[in-house]
Amino acid sequence: MATSEFSQTPNIEEKTEHLAAVHSTKESFADNQAIDPFLNQRITRRFDLHIIPWLFGIWLLAFIDRSNIGNARIDGLAEDLTLDGTKFNIALTVFYVPYILIDVPSNWVVKYFGANYYLPGLLIAWGIVGMCTGFVKDYGGLLACRFFLGLCEGGLLGGMILYLSMFYRRHELIFRIGMFYCAAPLSGAFGGLLATGLAQIHHAGYNRWPWISIVEGVVTVAYGLVSIWFLPATPSHAKFLTEFEIEAAVHRMGLDAHGASKESRVESEKFSWHWVRMAVLNVNTIILSLNFFAIITPIYSFSLFLPSIISNLGYDSVKAQLFTVPPNMAGFCAVILCTFLSDKIRGRGPIMIGCCSLAIIGYIMLLVKTSPLIHYGGTFFVAAGVFPSSPAVMGWLANNLAPHYVRATGTGLQIAIANCAAFIATFTYLEKDKPDYVTGHSINMGMLVLSLVLSTTNILYAKWENRKRERGGRDYRLGEGDEGMLGYRHPAFRYTI
Repeated sequence: MATSEFSQTPNIEEKTEHLAAVHSTKESFADNQAIDPFLNQRITRRFDLHIIPWLFGIWLLAFIDRSNIGNARIDGLAEDLTLDGTKFNIALTVFYVPYILIDVPSNWVVKYFGANYYLPGLLIAWGIVGMCTGFVKDYGGLLACRFFLGLCEGGLLGGMILYLSMFYRRHELIFRIGMFYCAAPLSGAFGGLLATGLAQIHHAGYNRWPWISIVEGVVTVAYGLVSIWFLPATPSHAKFLTEFEIEAAVHRMGLDAHGASKESRVESEKFSWHWVRMAVLNVNTIILSLNFFAIITPIYSFSLFLPSIISNLGYDSVKAQLFTVPPNMAGFCAVILCTFLSDKIRGRGPIMIGCCSLAIIGYIMLLVKTSPLIHYGGTFFVAAGVFPSSPAVMGWLANNLAPHYVRATGTGLQIAIANCAAFIATFTYLEKDKPDYVTGHSINMGMLVLSLVLSTTNILYAKWENRKRERGGRDYRLGEGDEGMLGYRHPAFRYTI
């Protein structure tokens, strides 16, 4: 009967209503009952509509606020604050000290405070710090603002990955990470245009670069205040779903865990140091954290120094700002395309290998002694290669860790280790190396080669472990104690390649 009714009802919404009627006499889904694909599609689309746009805006503002110092540098910041020698690089580095230290503990408290309050709260805090940056008068003030900006932004990326993993199944996750992470290259394009306009302001004794920080900080605070009212804490708190859809949304996450969690509702999971140890000792955590370290180096240096790289090709500050837009738009499109493809093939490693290879081609173009046009073309290849690699490697680890607090710890640790690369990235492009920046380009290319090796290693390890489980080689774990404490070690759990 149900099948014939479905065939006569092409509208997904009507199908969902029919399913709700069918299940209305049941208190809950059976333990292993599959979710109807039409219902699953409707739930996913509702999450996409009510969550992703807000996260996109948050990440866009985060990258603009952390990277606008690169725009400000060529619009008078270096001259006004006398940032000679390596002072500018030190100011960049200070940001990452608290940023790294806060990653793991921040992930532990996301669920406690509620991501719907916690993430916008971070946004409001760093927006205020960003505004203050526009009023600094000396180098010490700049260092203080960069420190507190890093403190406020530190828990954001890990919190957003963790937040999405509460709503989306493992092989829906990467595309959704890509849907907000594509704001990173877009921020380079949009931030360049915005900085060009704001740097024309001369008012109340503040000329050019201060207005970049002040105006962008005000926008950030306003966005944070608004987003608090719209983000749900967990699937169980999604007011835009019906009771039946909430039940289905919770149930599908339980099915997707494949034995890794005994709790289908994430809010029911409790913190334990057992989960922390499991996260730290996972082979995926170690390899993919080092892999992210290798990827972050070119991403950060590209985001921070692209205006300077283009400026040293022979363009004035206004043209250099504007010429940052096309490469970043290439990165934006590549993130969406590659993350969509990654979920389609249910693979992360092959995407990583392809993107890193593309970026290596870009750095070769930047290193060869040829025309500025070839060098500029190389920035397109770099952007299209490095930006998609970041959501791929983060999602890869999130896919292979379970349950919640294992994923929270592992993801936070991955981001903390990766961001140590900032101490390299912020010193890759020094004043003494311009205009060719051979050292910086060579370091970034070397890091991408390292990423290729690590991605290949993790693919081979995941395949080996999955074969072991398929042959029953890990079934002995079921007799070791509480099955609910196995997490990703459960014999039914499979690693994503």
